[in-house]
Amino acid sequence: MLTDTDKLAAITFTIDWESEIAHHTDQYHGQRINFWRDCFPKSFGQDLLNRFPGDTIEKAFPPGEIVPPFNPKHEFSIQSNQFTTRGSDGPIHPRQGRFYPKGLLQGIANVFPQNIEPFRVLSMEKEKIYISFNHPLASAPLQFRAEITEVISKPADRGGTCIDWMETLTSGPGMQARASGQPTDFFSDDPFGREDGTDDGIFYGKPRLVQHLDDRAILEIRRLYEKLLPENADVLDLMSSWTSHLPDDLSLGAVTGLGMNAEELEQNPRLNRRIVHDLNRDPKLPFSDNAFDAITCTASVEYLIQPFSVFEELARVLKPGGICIVTVSNRWFPPKAIRIWKDLHEFERMGLILEYFLSTGKFEDLHTHSLRGLPRPETDKYFGSQRYSDPVYAVWGRRR
Repeated sequence: MLTDTDKLAAITFTIDWESEIAHHTDQYHGQRINFWRDCFPKSFGQDLLNRFPGDTIEKAFPPGEIVPPFNPKHEFSIQSNQFTTRGSDGPIHPRQGRFYPKGLLQGIANVFPQNIEPFRVLSMEKEKIYISFNHPLASAPLQFRAEITEVISKPADRGGTCIDWMETLTSGPGMQARASGQPTDFFSDDPFGREDGTDDGIFYGKPRLVQHLDDRAILEIRRLYEKLLPENADVLDLMSSWTSHLPDDLSLGAVTGLGMNAEELEQNPRLNRRIVHDLNRDPKLPFSDNAFDAITCTASVEYLIQPFSVFEELARVLKPGGICIVTVSNRWFPPKAIRIWKDLHEFERMGLILEYFLSTGKFEDLHTHSLRGLPRPETDKYFGSQRYSDPVYAVWGRRR
């Protein structure tokens, strides 16, 4: 069936772009796109019409064509007392490279307390803060791709909301990159403190044989691992549990699971070797140098209180050229997640993980990947109350 103004379509949009430190791919699955009223760049909207499911359209956009162009007037200084430091969960201190909602600012034209649009802190002096209202992708050339996945008939058009799909796709991307190549200050203000600082062995002593992400998000993580992991690789499944999210049909070598609960590890059929080890008590990994071809860490990095030491260890046990892949979503155990994780925008969290990789000086070919907007599976317990599947965010790099 062809796409036209009398049809609805599902389209997966992808933008690829580069920063000083990584290649970035951000995807958004648009559901029930209405060509009669939804918004696209004019030329690109025409390119999407008269297409069949499976068709792909690609286009390169120069800086400032999809998002507002960089405007030097949108970078300016404010007095330190114009940044509100009082937050609902404690004091908020501006830090270099971080994003904050504009509603924290006072005395700025057309900015109100309810404004949640992010702005970035570029640098700070004793009495001044230099900030940017530019979109984080304002200066980036963007490689754009759209894949038609479904076309369906619609009964009628009687008004309704108008969605700007380019704005939806680009809301968040860019926030995972550094500002002007300078490291983002994620590490002031006790970033690795937690609500529950008791021994992790107590918290994880009882097995939890449940999935922490919905089935669609798990499927997408498996697809990503299938794409990135080499065949016959010896894999370390870091912070493992009763499932490893590794694709069943991918031929691998030995898979070693390192986790907190022996019963959960015993229930994991993908593992050839099982080791109970608390990385927060002892970040040193019980493996020899260059022991693995690949390392995966799924929905767990947010619990590490010594991440720099752990990532040094990951580099040590990974073979040169080997890949380390970290995947996360927006669900976690609040008492055990580190403080900085909960304070960050979802896209900033990829930037935090990038800083972990970069801190070692031993990883290259760094990538980030995001996937949002997929429909929540009907079998999921939150179907009906939540429209979208859990988002998937990934960061990976190769050992030098």
